[in-house]
Amino acid sequence: MKVLVLGASGFIGLPVAQAFVRAGHVVYGLTRSQAKAKLLSAEEIIPVVGELDNPEPWLQLIPTLDAVIDIIGGSADIRTLSKALLETTSNAAKSTRPAYAPKLTYIYTSGTWVHGEDRVNPVTDSTPCNNPAELVAWRVEQEQWVIKDPVLNGIVIRPALLYGRSGSLFAPLFKSASEGRVAWYGRPGGRYALIHCDDAADLFLRAAEKAQVVGGNIFDGANDQTESVDDFLQKLVEVSGAKGPYEYIPPSNLYETALSTTSLLRPYLARTLLGWRPLKAGLTDGLPTYYAAYLASTGQ
Repeated sequence: MKVLVLGASGFIGLPVAQAFVRAGHVVYGLTRSQAKAKLLSAEEIIPVVGELDNPEPWLQLIPTLDAVIDIIGGSADIRTLSKALLETTSNAAKSTRPAYAPKLTYIYTSGTWVHGEDRVNPVTDSTPCNNPAELVAWRVEQEQWVIKDPVLNGIVIRPALLYGRSGSLFAPLFKSASEGRVAWYGRPGGRYALIHCDDAADLFLRAAEKAQVVGGNIFDGANDQTESVDDFLQKLVEVSGAKGPYEYIPPSNLYETALSTTSLLRPYLARTLLGWRPLKAGLTDGLPTYYAAYLASTGQ
């Protein structure tokens, strides 16, 4: 396949692009800077330097691509940008690809926060998202636009809370732990739905390779079991050598509230349709390794 990864130098985007390269595919990676373009080249990813809101450099690839993977993040206006990227790609595919060509696969990256807070009822990939975390409530509609686009073969992947490597969203917590204090957002009794970035990358790869038979589906990407936040924070105190006990911080904004979300997630579709299964140790069990990886990534 020929694949374009939008956001190829990011925390999720780079492992995803690397997974496609290892599988023998031709991978283009969009990045904003020449410095990161060199990083991509070193990984055998063909760099495309440009901005998401100025798509001319990468739109030229649309006629011959098999898949576009949208893994953008960190933008203050990600809602508007996500919608614009889908529309731009769909319009380009309609105008530049032969009518008899297979539909261009478009994989959109959402997240399991769309399930929202629920400490009682288990949810699955196909459970209606009736109470999404307010920060990401707009993604529920975006997901539907993707899978119902008339031109593209749309697929949605919802990674759970990511861990591994440089720490992802846990990086501020690990930094605080390295300075002697373990304090995090939420309240006692929470549980995290989690996925290692390498396992998430394998899910993207499998979805793209089987896209022509699984198009129109939404896949939750998470480990088989959720993990106790209390157990995780206590283990971090022990691993980091921070002064205990750990503390909970009341969330003060929508992002911090989303970080504290408990969803009793039991995903099944990726296992059933793609043969996918996470292989990495869970966050708490593998914490000595993951915390050491974070420290190494910061030069400590």
